[in-house]
Amino acid sequence: MSRAELPSRRTLLAAAVVATVAGSAATASAAVPTVGATRPAAPGRAAARTVDNRAWTTYPDWRSGTGAGTRAVAGLRPGLEIAKAAGTTDYTDPHTGRTAAWEYATWTSPVHRLSVPSTEAIASWNAHTPEGTWIQVELKGTYSDGTDTPWYVMGRWAAGDGDIRRTSVDDQEDGKSSVWTDTLAVDDAASGLRIASVRLRLTLYRRPGTRLTPTVWRLGVMGSDVPDRFTVPASTPGLARELLVPRYSQEIHKGQYPEYDNGGEAWCSPTSSQMIIEYWGGRLTQEQLSWVDPAFADPQVCHAARHTYDHQYAGCGNWPFNAAYAATFPGLQGVVTRLRSLTDLETLIAAGIPAITSQSFLKEELTGAGYGTSGHLMTVIGFTADGDVIANDPASDDNEAVRRIYKRREWENIWLRTKRYNASGKVVSGTGGVCYLYFPARPTSRQRKALAAVGVR
Repeated sequence: MSRAELPSRRTLLAAAVVATVAGSAATASAAVPTVGATRPAAPGRAAARTVDNRAWTTYPDWRSGTGAGTRAVAGLRPGLEIAKAAGTTDYTDPHTGRTAAWEYATWTSPVHRLSVPSTEAIASWNAHTPEGTWIQVELKGTYSDGTDTPWYVMGRWAAGDGDIRRTSVDDQEDGKSSVWTDTLAVDDAASGLRIASVRLRLTLYRRPGTRLTPTVWRLGVMGSDVPDRFTVPASTPGLARELLVPRYSQEIHKGQYPEYDNGGEAWCSPTSSQMIIEYWGGRLTQEQLSWVDPAFADPQVCHAARHTYDHQYAGCGNWPFNAAYAATFPGLQGVVTRLRSLTDLETLIAAGIPAITSQSFLKEELTGAGYGTSGHLMTVIGFTADGDVIANDPASDDNEAVRRIYKRREWENIWLRTKRYNASGKVVSGTGGVCYLYFPARPTSRQRKALAAVGVR
């Protein structure tokens, strides 16, 4: 669960993009039309697309970009590496104060015109960063008015924390858009301004004088324009299936390693990530876990918290950092996207792919949860015969209590809405269907079809 005492990045984002709605929470709990909101599709017409995904993963993809010191690498898992450093630069780590010299090489993607002119964009990546290496991911957008954003830093990342501190970058804005931890958002969506196209830039770093290199296997961006809404259309149940996903509680880690977001009570995201990683067969070695106090149960959850922690955000809930952590396990890849409905989740579950969903709600909005939250991650593992959601909820007293069944209609609303009322009656943001998807680097035909059906390739 996120740190309730602090304004979440989603609350801050809502303050920037959500107009104030008059009236009480009780009156406004029905869908309220807002300026800039997307109208429902007319009867008989398909709803407009709200999400666009583009990923660079293949050898031709990596050859299509513009490199300075990089090379595309073929094979079962094509990627991008340093061939010959393009230069050397000093980097002062803002979280340690240490300055060090690094060789670097860069790669810039072709321009991708978004099929959905977007109010938000989120980058995600999968990479191997051996000790002595790290990467930076940047995004540059072109607005619908023809002007460009700056190159925004979307993350400085390494799998470990010995060389640099993994970090997002605050205070990035140009008067039209801003970066909120891991999300680039148009400041005034009601103005009609949108991000029309995007480019991504990778910078690969290594210690000078070595032949070390990071390898990036996947680089992607998700653009979205989800309509402002307090409630969402109801979907029709279509699947009854449950996946056997390991169950881990974040709550049993209360007080453990408080340097990582005050300990386990805030570890919903890495706990959820670890559940799905192990579902796919990912395991940590005793050597990797040797730093964890042997008195602590489920040390892999402590490990996941440390290795997803964003030192600027001061939390473990950075969405791309969690996806990147999952992809450090052999044979796995991870993406951050948005889904349109529980029907999309049913499509994935039918193919054996669980999902991690992000939602926020008042205690009374989700029957059986027993708590309210300004932001929480759970793992969706199936659906009952009645269509209700089966979730592994890490905000549970122990591992046995993690499996929960939540009412379908309540669940889909708290997950898919973009606006809600907090306990004080203030309008704040919802995540609009954000989820993490972790799946094999070489998915089966059925898995590929399911992923393609929800817009992920």
